[in-house]
Amino acid sequence: MSDDILIRIEGRAGRVTLNRPAALNALTYPMCLALDAALIGWRDDPSVDLVVIDAAGDRAFCAGGDIAELYAKGRAGEYHFGQDFWRDEYRMNARIAEFPKPVVSLMQGFTMGGGVGVSCHASHRIVGETAQVAMPECGIGLVPDVGGSFLLALAPGRLGEYLGTTGTRMGPGDAIFAGFADTFVPQADWPALIAELCTGDVAAIERFARPAPDAGLPALLPQIDRHFGGETLGDIVRSLRADDSPFAAGALKALARVSPLAAACTVEMQHRLGEAPPLRRALEMEYRFTFRAQEHSDFLEGIRAAIIDKDRSPRWRHDDPAAVPPVDVSRMLMPLGPQTLTFTE
Repeated sequence: MSDDILIRIEGRAGRVTLNRPAALNALTYPMCLALDAALIGWRDDPSVDLVVIDAAGDRAFCAGGDIAELYAKGRAGEYHFGQDFWRDEYRMNARIAEFPKPVVSLMQGFTMGGGVGVSCHASHRIVGETAQVAMPECGIGLVPDVGGSFLLALAPGRLGEYLGTTGTRMGPGDAIFAGFADTFVPQADWPALIAELCTGDVAAIERFARPAPDAGLPALLPQIDRHFGGETLGDIVRSLRADDSPFAAGALKALARVSPLAAACTVEMQHRLGEAPPLRRALEMEYRFTFRAQEHSDFLEGIRAAIIDKDRSPRWRHDDPAAVPPVDVSRMLMPLGPQTLTFTE
């Protein structure tokens, strides 16, 4: 087992700790496989009553997947690496969500992208005061994945389209309101809570729970619903451009930074999924995009601009988020035929 992820049994709990604090606990392919293997091993282990997932360091639970390696492989034309990574990661995400025993996650700092996939499908999702939860994939030319589209579809009103396209960060109160977390527990109390959980007592969470900090999203929901209810990204952008409010200006500024193709696909995915999609359906649709992402989307260019060259000036395939042709969206979300994502039991 790599030191990047610590897997062990403590008392009655299977324990997982993401352990790359210097890299904001970014999830690598081996970490993903190790976590999945642990879950398979603990599923029928009578000595394990529940699973507890946390992360080392103060800055992040997990800020996302290790995209630098995906970039290097993609630039070399080795698309299979990313395709394999995403396939196995999505299967792991489903295994967390469908695990027959309680899974408790504790989120501090940045919890984004791949970190959401590890933590926000748990049965008991705890946030601390420093939590910053987001799905910022459109900013690097990807769509909200790891089951993020599923969580967004369950969010109130049109929050799914808003959070998915703008990548807006949620503090603990907003994360609970949007359905990405369940319970607020002050981080100073986490060691004592984990000790109780390791006795097998999942009810300890209720004893440690405290009122969450105020959420800002509820007050914005009427404006979000009004502007983000359009059929396409173009409809959303045109609605925002016709409004001179501070909210509309901020949303347009956020959308100007993201890949128009990725944002347009994100809106379409939310509409296809509806209000109560099965998680596996969402993951299968996400994989349609990510399977093609390295070759046919803005993904590699987005990583170049944000992580490699750090010039923050990506050259997207489309100049205007209001003018992405529907056929371009359809091509990214077409069924994959023999490459369709399937799930192991």
